[in-house]
Amino acid sequence: MSQPTPAPPPAAAIAAAASSEVRSCTPLGSSHAWTLHRGELADGRPFFAKVADGCAEALGSEAAGLRWLAEAPGGAAVPEVLAADEGVLVLELVREHRADAEAAAELGRRLALTHRAGAPSFGASRPGWLATLPLDNTPGERWPEWYARRRLLPYLRDARDRAHLDSEDVALLERVLSRVAALAGPDEPPARIHGDLWGGNVLWGPEGAVLIDPAAHGGHRETDLAMLELFGAPHLDRILAAYHEAYPLAEGRRARVPLHQLHPLLAHVCLFGRSYRTPLLDAARRLL
Repeated sequence: MSQPTPAPPPAAAIAAAASSEVRSCTPLGSSHAWTLHRGELADGRPFFAKVADGCAEALGSEAAGLRWLAEAPGGAAVPEVLAADEGVLVLELVREHRADAEAAAELGRRLALTHRAGAPSFGASRPGWLATLPLDNTPGERWPEWYARRRLLPYLRDARDRAHLDSEDVALLERVLSRVAALAGPDEPPARIHGDLWGGNVLWGPEGAVLIDPAAHGGHRETDLAMLELFGAPHLDRILAAYHEAYPLAEGRRARVPLHQLHPLLAHVCLFGRSYRTPLLDAARRLL
């Protein structure tokens, strides 16, 4: 019986994907189903790379999302995709810098332009991923129904099946599901959103904020803002104020924040277990 061919070492995999020799490659640990590396290509370009141990298709989806976000005129900065192939994603390295209030305000203005660039529909033409969790990006016409069907319901079932939520928890969230249309506020056109915009996915470079690790799709623009608020971000008040000035938000947004936070909280329950159950249920109760 033939033995499986061993995977190439990370530097070799990165070199093959980038069609370039790798001058240096330093491991940075791991995240979810991939190992992380930084180094330098033969032409001197510094890089950050992910090499999949599994769930390789998620890296291809991430690359497509970064390129799509980069197409938004004047929008928020994202790292350049240097290569994406066979479970390897190679990005330009972002040299991190201290965040300041003006950089935060500029992020708010540029994020508004990303959202204004729009999308053909809610969802996307490609499958999506949130870490190692699949996202159903089947296109839809109206956000409330799409969000309930493609984001909340699949993850609610997953959390129940993993025994992270009990029957009473599920019943509470099903009550919210039945009211999404009434809770969603005024209709909005599909926005070009990052889709996983927690504070850790905002790097502060010397020229301002750079957004990484997207789950990009056509979504509701309030989702990105609610995600920033969920776990916090430097100078969050400046980000939100500058955003609202550039692209005013519909009245009543504050009351809708828990609705947009339900999906990332459900995802955290699925990924990390019952430690995220309490904030999930608290968000649900604030909507009822």
